Amino acid sequence: MDRNTITGIVLIFLVLIGFSYFNQPSKEEIEAAKRRADSIALVQEQQAVEQAKAEAAKVVDEKVSEVAASAEEVESKMKDLYGPFASAAVGEEKFITLENNLMKVTLSNKGGRVYSVELKGYQRYDSTALVLFEGEKSSFGLEFFAGNRSINTSELYFTPNVSASDIVVNGPAVAKGDEGKVKVNEENPGETKSVSFKAMAGSGKYVEYSYALKHNSYMLDFDMNIQGLNDVIATNNNSLNLNWTVQVPRQENISKWGEDRYSAIYYKFLEDEDVDYINMNKSDDEKLTTKVKWVSFKQLFFSSTLIADNAFANADIRTEKFEEEDPRYKGYLANCYANIAIPFGLTQSQNIPMQFYFGPNHYYTLKQYGLDLHSIINLGYAIVRPVSKYVIIPIFNWLRRFIDNFGIIILLLTIIIKFALYPLTYKSYIAQAKMKALKPEIDEINEKFPQEKAMERQQATMALYKKAGVSPLGGCLPMLLQMPILFAMFFFFPTSIELRQESFLWAHDLSTYDSIISWSGNIPLISSILGNHISLFTVLMTITTIISTKLSSANQAGSSQMPGMKGMMYMMPVFFFFILNNYSAGLSYYYFLANVITIGQTYMSRRFVDEEKIRAQLHANKKKPVKKSKFQQRLEEAAKQRGVNIPKK
Repeated sequence: MDRNTITGIVLIFLVLIGFSYFNQPSKEEIEAAKRRADSIALVQEQQAVEQAKAEAAKVVDEKVSEVAASAEEVESKMKDLYGPFASAAVGEEKFITLENNLMKVTLSNKGGRVYSVELKGYQRYDSTALVLFEGEKSSFGLEFFAGNRSINTSELYFTPNVSASDIVVNGPAVAKGDEGKVKVNEENPGETKSVSFKAMAGSGKYVEYSYALKHNSYMLDFDMNIQGLNDVIATNNNSLNLNWTVQVPRQENISKWGEDRYSAIYYKFLEDEDVDYINMNKSDDEKLTTKVKWVSFKQLFFSSTLIADNAFANADIRTEKFEEEDPRYKGYLANCYANIAIPFGLTQSQNIPMQFYFGPNHYYTLKQYGLDLHSIINLGYAIVRPVSKYVIIPIFNWLRRFIDNFGIIILLLTIIIKFALYPLTYKSYIAQAKMKALKPEIDEINEKFPQEKAMERQQATMALYKKAGVSPLGGCLPMLLQMPILFAMFFFFPTSIELRQESFLWAHDLSTYDSIISWSGNIPLISSILGNHISLFTVLMTITTIISTKLSSANQAGSSQMPGMKGMMYMMPVFFFFILNNYSAGLSYYYFLANVITIGQTYMSRRFVDEEKIRAQLHANKKKPVKKSKFQQRLEEAAKQRGVNIPKK
């Protein structure tokens, strides 16, 4: 680059610098330009905000239109499904608890029903709260046709008449043993509180469920009020269907001889004195075609019962048994269904009063209501029930007033019964001693008449008994008279709620089996019969039964027994061991005590009974003429009047 070029570039650079210096804007011009730029930015920002607002408003308008259309669609759909009850078909489930000193009843506004019931004074076998049924696994609803639509109130949302969610029924303190007693409540009344739920079908038209709970009561009053629906419910309905379903939870440990055996749906016809049932230990159903007073979902120790003040028109009941392979088996017994017809007349207003009983299967608690509810407790066959009702239960409850230890109560009960029966036992022992004293004569008859002449041998033996004044049944009849008590105990102890979860010695619960040895694996044949345990009380009962049998057999040395009978007598205790190993520990304990007392009475009788004196008396009797019975004397007198000669013996 030459000198002239460089000079020209420098001059151009200087000119540009000078131009920039002399032409730069003033301070005022710079501020004015800045203001113009800020104004433009503000306008642009406002325009963006307005555009965003417009777009948002457009979206909101679209959503509102969609919601309005959806609401109209939902309302239309509800009207199609529920007719006049459309407004009650939409809502949110809420709960109200109604609680007294005995139970906590949870009510749901959905269906206006009893959602669950917890009995406060009891626990399940695993020490958790004892809930009779769970809301999600139960249902309760009235079914009818309205406007050609099938309405089920369990799907409707009822409006409660209270805002509180917890209602407590208070009252005076209740002494132990007075829980649920009507007489105690009458003498010292507490509060009564109520809750009602309405499902509206228009102005002045509704279905209302009202609940009232008294202090110290297992009864929950339940009134169904139907108002203004005479032009809504189909006119061909003379009854409304009430569907009640419960998946019955286990309250006791699994036992085929316990809760599984004694749980059932019980019912009572209005005009029938007896109650009937279908078992939960199998799937079954029954149609009750005449008027029904009550229906009860009854477990071993607790029950849920719906009672009509008047009567239900009819009912269909059904059980669905859960088998062992069913995953529900460990936690639940069965599904129970009751479809109950409620009498209904097309009147402006109708009230249908009912009651629920939620509580223990305690004999006197159930009996006090005068509804034959106590008949759901299995006290055995008709021949032994009076023994339980009029002997065992009164003595048991009398002892309970003074003693808290149920092991001691059973001991005293056994002593009282055994000594009350001792005159019969003593008479039986004397009869056996007489038979033993005649053993030499019996042996002579057996030698004289071989087995081939069984008839002659039997006639000679009976003639000897008659001449000696001995009855061959003298030792059996007193023992037979004691059998009803033994059978009554067999039913009383496994079903007695008083023994539930009461411990004694090594038995943690006298209402079920005790166990000193147990195993988890399955032992073929043994596990299916014995279960996976061995009960010590049952072992003791078996040993003492064998000892008692041996003593009794020794006393019967003079009696003739059928071949193999002696072996059978010793096999029976072993047989009962296999049966009673799974039964109530209280029952085995009672039989053990009864055996011990019987053994003691036998030794005492031996000490005070002089067998030689009895033998001498029998020989003296043989020398006396045989006294004719009055019946035989009348027959002979009648024969003489007809001229028949009676040969002298």
